[in-house]
Amino acid sequence: MASVESIIEGREIVICAGSGGVGKTTTSAAIALGMAARGLKVCVLTIDPAKRLADSLGLKELGNEASKVNPKLLREQGVNPEKGGELWAMMLDAKETFDALVARHAEDAEARDRVLNNRIYQQISGALAGSQEYMAMEKLFELHSEGRFDLLVLDTPPSRNALDFLDAPQRLTQFIEGKSLQIFIRPTGFAARVASRGTGVALAVLKRIVGFDLLADLSEFFTAFSGMIDGFQDRAHRVSSLLADERTCFLVICGPQGQPIDEAVFFHSKLVENRMNFGGAVVNRVRYRLGTQKPKVKDLARRIDSELDDEDLSERLARTLAEYDVLAVRDQKNIQVLTDTLSGEPVIRIPYLDTDVHDIAGLCQINEYLFIDEEQRVEKAIS
Repeated sequence: MASVESIIEGREIVICAGSGGVGKTTTSAAIALGMAARGLKVCVLTIDPAKRLADSLGLKELGNEASKVNPKLLREQGVNPEKGGELWAMMLDAKETFDALVARHAEDAEARDRVLNNRIYQQISGALAGSQEYMAMEKLFELHSEGRFDLLVLDTPPSRNALDFLDAPQRLTQFIEGKSLQIFIRPTGFAARVASRGTGVALAVLKRIVGFDLLADLSEFFTAFSGMIDGFQDRAHRVSSLLADERTCFLVICGPQGQPIDEAVFFHSKLVENRMNFGGAVVNRVRYRLGTQKPKVKDLARRIDSELDDEDLSERLARTLAEYDVLAVRDQKNIQVLTDTLSGEPVIRIPYLDTDVHDIAGLCQINEYLFIDEEQRVEKAIS
């Protein structure tokens, strides 16, 4: 089975997708570190509220602009990037990214400020962004267009439904093209009458409650925003196209339990349905079987006792190993379901490690499995 390096060879964007809590952030950072060590200038992007990525890369904090990981920290952990290899990281600020998008499409500085300073915009800009998922893709598009990096690795936002990421550009386009928005931008007929004498009393009451002129702010916002419609539509379509570009590759990240596997299978089917480029799956925290047969507790206890000479401890260790094998068999069966569904596409298994990954050394440990083939992974995991 292929290594992650062979899967993403020649790609410029790698999108690590999947449900929350399956190790997407760790996997994204490890891939970026591994490719930087191989001579590429790599940037990993995340929306991780716990800021684990910054901690693992030795950075005090991450912002909406890329920060370079200190090469000295890499060398201290035995990572000596080949010529040209650099590792950069950033944590997306969805609001700041959307503000920048408004500034880019505004007709002039006055129109930009009218939107950014508008109280309506400040309250609903999160919704207008079409969710964090769209802003993540927007920032990815921006960095790719700049051409500063050889490879971009995106840790997709935590979400109940990983498909939110695929649908985000379309949701923004639908919002912009929707009838409700068009009524506000170009009020005619009934909408025009509603916006005039029929709302005077109600708006006066609202003004006393909220403390500002709601109609004036709405009018100003939608008037200023109307000049940006074409730019937003074009940008959303281009962002959507980048998802399906040959230079973009999706990796589905999951755990070995039944539900994460089912979600990975479903997400893979949607990628295929949407004609996205699927690279493979990474299954984290896998228990590898230590043998081919179910261990017998009594026989195993006797064998252990011959080494430890402690009957009670030997029996407890034997039971623990037997319970481990039950979980390993479960993982094996679940992963086989995933492998069969993917019809030969790569499935990379990362073993359950003794400690959580929280630094560069931990990422290097993950890479010992990501960047070797399956036969070597099995040998390493059970040795």
